[in-house]
Parts: sequence; C-alpha cells; structure tokens
Amino acid sequence: MNPNLNKLHPYPFEKLAKLKAGISVPANLSSISLGIGEPKHPSPEFVKQVIADNLDRLANYPTTRGTNELREAIGEWATRRFHLQPGSLSPDHNIVPVNGTREAIFSLVQAVVDASKQPTVVSPNPFYQVYEGAAFLAGATPVYLPCDGSNGFIPDFEAVPEAVWGDCQVLFLCSPGNPSGAVISRKTLSKVIELADKYDFIVASDECYTELYPDENKPPEGLLQTCAAIGRHDFARCIVFHSLSKRSNLPGLRSGFVAGDANILKGYLNYRTYHGCAMPVHNQLASIAAWQDESHVRDNRAAYRAKFEAVIPILREVMDVDFPDAGFYLWPTTPMDDETFAKELSAQQNVHVLPGRYLSRTVNGHNPGKNRVRMALVAPLEECVEAARRIVEFVKAN
Repeated sequence: MNPNLNKLHPYPFEKLAKLKAGISVPANLSSISLGIGEPKHPSPEFVKQVIADNLDRLANYPTTRGTNELREAIGEWATRRFHLQPGSLSPDHNIVPVNGTREAIFSLVQAVVDASKQPTVVSPNPFYQVYEGAAFLAGATPVYLPCDGSNGFIPDFEAVPEAVWGDCQVLFLCSPGNPSGAVISRKTLSKVIELADKYDFIVASDECYTELYPDENKPPEGLLQTCAAIGRHDFARCIVFHSLSKRSNLPGLRSGFVAGDANILKGYLNYRTYHGCAMPVHNQLASIAAWQDESHVRDNRAAYRAKFEAVIPILREVMDVDFPDAGFYLWPTTPMDDETFAKELSAQQNVHVLPGRYLSRTVNGHNPGKNRVRMALVAPLEECVEAARRIVEFVKAN
C-alpha cells in the first residue's frame, strides 16, 4: 500500500459522527442538520428534463475532454461572469470539464507535483480537506496559512517566510472561503500572482461558492478576472475550479470545470486520460443547460439571502455572528469549547453543527477553528429559523 495513506486524517464528518456516538437526542424535537454543506434547494427541473431526454446516451463512451458544446458553454459563461477578454478562454486549450471539483482538485495535484523536489502544497487554514489529502498522496508536504478574525479570514501572504514560497509548488486559495465566506480582493490576488511568478508555483483557486453572494450588483472577484484586469490574458500559473453543485443545487450531477493556464491543462488532460474520469454524455448535456441559465441561480441566491436575513438577527442575541461576504455558511464563535458546543447542542436540541477544529490544523499551538462552529444554512428557511431559536435557547441554558 502507498505509505502516504497513513498520513490522511479522518474526514470532518467522521470525527463528527464519533463525537455524537451514543448521545440521546430529545424525542420531541425534529433533527435539523446544519453540519454538512450539501445544498437542499430543489434542483432545476429543466436540467432534470435534459437528463431524462438523453438517457439513450448511456450507450456512448464520453471523451475525457468533454464535448465541444460543453466547453463552449463553460467558456461563454466564464467570459461573461468574470469579464474576460473575448476569446482568451479557449474551449480547446483553457477548459477541462470534470466530475465535480473534489476529484479535480485531487487529480490536479497528482498531475502537477514533482515529488523529487521536496515539494510543499500551501493552503488556507481552515481548509477543504481534499487540499491536504491530495498533497500527502502526491508526495508533498502541506503548509497551512492561518485564516482568523485578525486577518479577515484571508491568509496574510506577505507574512509567509520566503523559504515556504521557495518549496511551494501549488498554492490553494478558497474564495469565497469555506467556512468563513471571506472574498479575496483583486489587490491581494494580484500580489499572489506576483509571488507565483517570483517563486514559480501554481495558484489553484477553489471558487465553488462564487455564485452565492448577497448583493446582485457585487459578485465576488475570481482569479481569472484579476488576470484579465492586469492584462494576463494567458492566465499563466493560474487555475480555477468551478462547480454546478452549489451554484445550481446539483451536487449529485458531479459536474464542474477547471480553467486557466493552457500549458498546465495540457498535461492535466493527459493525466486524466489515464485516470479514467470522463463525464457521462447526458450529464454534459444537462450541464450545458445549467451553465446557460442564470435565472435559477438568482433565485438560489435570493433563497440563501432570506435565510441569512432571518437567522442572523436571532443568533446575535447570544453569539458573535455576522453576514458572510458570500457562500452559505455561518462561522460564529462559541461561548464554550467548539466540540462541547456541537455535542451538547445535538444532545439537548437535536441541532447539528460542525466543530471548527475539524476543519483546521493546529500549527505552532494555534488552531484557527478552535471555539468556532460551521453552520450550513442549507435546510429550508423554516428549519433554519427553528434551529436558530433552539441555539439561542441552548446558549441561554448553558
């Protein structure tokens, strides 16, 4: 077996299940889960219809690079959304469709890391655990950059020692952040690109929450958008990941894309050809329909906006909590240890949240997730409001 498998940490939800094992929940209270970031809004009917209308395509082998039509639809969407120079995001060279960004993030690291050079993969902390696991299994060492309230939940890239950048082969960004929802500014993204040029590493930006934002007139900046703004139309050293899971409430479709530097994606596509992960044709057709429609995405944002507006004023009675820049998470501090908070909230109120330390690593004695919990506002509005009221009752009682 690959010895690097022994370096993998249990997934956060495994830790949560272990934490709650054996507890008894109140029989008179329905279970409300705010712990897992799985969208619960209805999937678009028109997307489901496309799948139903094309089930005969199960008889066709899909190609690894996807259909021209899918890559063109992705390119048109990204060019509009991020104000790219027309034609700069070539469907033939700058886009690779993927079966969800989780497998794409993992496989990209396997394809680009040169394990002969004692590489590191640098990521925010807290982080999506696939960043870490991908690094370990590629033979790299993860390096964690703290994201806490003191720095607006965005890494202080200028405070990173030069030696860290010298060994870095991949820098992961997550904007909007999971779990904080913090959005990285153009100024900071430009600085990161300068660092990538100076030290020759890849900037890999996970932008899966970028379409969930509160102000319709202020969508979050993306890495490729910054590239376009500074005249970097070849997107050198820059890679982004996007998905239909959160944007379109289609986590089960397993559809997303990787876009950016054509030289990187050429090698990555070659890797994927052997990896064996082509998207089924009927899923590609459904994805085209989803990327070409914005009305359902606006409705999705409105639904999340309504939940934040209803829940945050209730929680503020007992917790330090604020509206995120984007995404569907709340990341409040807790009045007690985060594990105790999560366990006792489940036991006393049958409401389930994720301890912040499960999303973080302790570095030099500091864990940025300690005494915070992640609350995913994915349940229906009424359940989110009910959960908030139970949390207030729980905090007052404890």
